[in-house]
Amino acid sequence: MRSRKSCKPELRVPEQLGLSWDGLGLVAGVDEAGRGPLAGPVLAAAVILDDANPIAGLADSKALTEKKRERLFDEIRAKALCCCIAEASVEEIDRLNILQATLLAMKRAVEGLRLKPAKVLVDGNRLPVLKIPAEAIVKGDAKVQAISAASILAKVARDRQCLAMHDSHPEYGFAGHKGYPTAEHLAALRAHGVTAWHRRSFGPVRDILENA
Repeated sequence: MRSRKSCKPELRVPEQLGLSWDGLGLVAGVDEAGRGPLAGPVLAAAVILDDANPIAGLADSKALTEKKRERLFDEIRAKALCCCIAEASVEEIDRLNILQATLLAMKRAVEGLRLKPAKVLVDGNRLPVLKIPAEAIVKGDAKVQAISAASILAKVARDRQCLAMHDSHPEYGFAGHKGYPTAEHLAALRAHGVTAWHRRSFGPVRDILENA
């Protein structure tokens, strides 16, 4: 991550969201990627944008093409005041459950920021345990640019991990389905069994293990 020697000290929460805000300070957006797949870690990103260096085209990562996500990934890394990508492992997902593992990845992403935000805005309706004031925003990845940026970082980073998973286990097709329970993925699981990448607490994987 590029180090920044100086930064603009204040960002305001967007007024159109109607959020309560009793002061000024840096605002971090947080989002995750990888809750639904049967394999791989869940990733989260936290981003503090620089309003002096705006980034055009920020949106929910799911609404963008892969090419545009890749371009924005590099631009966010270059222009943001700071950002952090963190994960919770497959083992943590199986031990804690996917929700708690996702919140853990979010907590790690926020705590990994080089600058401490005054407030954290999180996509969705659940919040990680933080020592910083935070607010959950449903569909925040389409409403708040910092959350949009976080969704892009998390999505691209997880897709890249899926490519690494594909390189080690090409017979499963991770490059295409990204670990989601597609017909191709389920057929590969039945034919080749469960890998170390698979989440054993997820129903389709558990069923295959029980029937093996």
